[in-house]
Order: sequence, then structure tokens, then C-alpha cells
Amino acid sequence: MVEWLTMTIQMVSLAMAGWCLVSTFRDQPMLVPHLVGMGVLWLLVIGQAVATVATMVGGDTPAETAMFVSYLATVVLLPPACAVWGFMERSKWGPAVIAFACLILPVLFVRLEQLWSPVA
Repeated sequence: MVEWLTMTIQMVSLAMAGWCLVSTFRDQPMLVPHLVGMGVLWLLVIGQAVATVATMVGGDTPAETAMFVSYLATVVLLPPACAVWGFMERSKWGPAVIAFACLILPVLFVRLEQLWSPVA
């Protein structure tokens, strides 16, 4: 896993969560700029997934490979799934869905890091 990319994803995700929470508290629906932000976040996540899979193909794999791959699939699918769900919800709760997903994503990446390099 690329550590600086993981940290970037976590920071962007938390920034998106804050922005969407502000939109929720202002009773604003999800707008196109929210989708663009989620798109950028998703591209970062895909970049991390591609780099990680390339490293795994090169021979460096975590001890619990099946668990790691399931978490990796979850982080890749979470942003687009929640973006679609948030965009379909045309009330103030649309951005709340995105905020929730963006608060979960950094936690999932912490778990991926733990699985990638377990403490001895």
C-alpha cells in the first residue's frame, strides 16, 4: 500500500464529510459539486487499489489475503454506491449519506493498513 496515498485519501474523505455535513445542516440537497468531489475521492481510491494489486502481483501479500481483498473491494465500491444513493435522495439527507460514507472510508483504510503490515 502507498502510505502517502492512503493519507491523502483519508484527508480528502474527511474534508468531503465536513462539506457534506455542512450541506446537511443547511438543508441543501446533494449537488453536482458533491458528485465531483466524490469522483475525485473515488479516483484516489482506485489509484490506491491498482497500486496495491500491482504490489500483490509482485509477490508482497498480507498474511490474511482474503480479508484484505474483501476490505479493498469494499473501499473501491463504497464511494460510487453512496454517491448514487446520495444523489437519488433529493432531500437534505442526500449529503448525509455521503458524509457517513466519507467518515467510514478512513476507518476502512486504517484496517487495510493493519492487515497489510500486522504488528508482530
